[in-house]
Amino acid sequence: MLDILAITGPIYLCILAGYATTRAGLFAPADMRVFGKFVINLALPALLFNALSQRTVAEIFNGPYLLAYTLANLAVLTIGFVWMRFGQRSSMSLAGTVAMGMTCPNSGFVGYPVALLTLGASTAGVSLALNMVVENLLIIPLLLALTDLDGDGQGDWRRSVAQALKGVLRNPMIIAIVAGTLVSLAGLALPSALSRTVTLFAQASGALSLFVIGGSLVGLKAPSGTGGQIVGIALGKLVLHPLLMLGLLWWVVPVADPALRQALVLTCALPMFGIYAILAQRHGHAGLASAALLVTTLAAFFSLSGLLWLLQHGSGWLG
Repeated sequence: MLDILAITGPIYLCILAGYATTRAGLFAPADMRVFGKFVINLALPALLFNALSQRTVAEIFNGPYLLAYTLANLAVLTIGFVWMRFGQRSSMSLAGTVAMGMTCPNSGFVGYPVALLTLGASTAGVSLALNMVVENLLIIPLLLALTDLDGDGQGDWRRSVAQALKGVLRNPMIIAIVAGTLVSLAGLALPSALSRTVTLFAQASGALSLFVIGGSLVGLKAPSGTGGQIVGIALGKLVLHPLLMLGLLWWVVPVADPALRQALVLTCALPMFGIYAILAQRHGHAGLASAALLVTTLAAFFSLSGLLWLLQHGSGWLG
């Protein structure tokens, strides 16, 4: 078990450092937003550019990986939405918010460090790029459209989709994916000084992204009467999502590369993305989303540790 703690330990110690220093007043919650902007706009794009520009397109865009990840996300999204909308008779916005928490993993801030320590830089970079494509081009716009469908179904979902897709075109990570792919297709090599500069920014992403997650958890509280929904979101994200992915990999979509199979399962077992509460705020569900983010992030220490143990000691059941 010590080898597993050698992976999850540094990740959650970085998260703890962010929480403790922000709680102690060394940093303010507003500082976490600044650090987060640096990671999203510079560090992660540099990482994605490096991961893609130094490999062939055939190595990068893995069709079965994209299909498996898309199907798993759509499946858990549907289950979460139907559970809340028809099982709990909630509003469209609340059903969409719950489905978002169950579906969208923190691929950049948590997923990349986990994959880096577990599978290596090559697999971690390619996995992150493929995840970003599916999440930004399909899953997030779809979820934003669902949350804008109010109780009578007359929400302006077209405007929401248009805004989400417009945001994709300005997303630094999507721009980095396109730029890295073009450099790979052209067979270009960056000048040494520029390449090392990009690498320096890329190396800043791991620890700082985890630090931001910890600092962002300070002050989060659960609204009264939302305990069942919070537990449902956490179970959907940490248990249902990876189980659905396992089923797809075993019986529906064969992904040949064992490392990418593990990356898919690990991605689906991550807590939800850090902007969950911000997106939920539009419809008054920020309290629920914040509490679910806190609970799921803490619980993921145990669920991820158990999953990593299975991946290492499961007699090759996932390659």
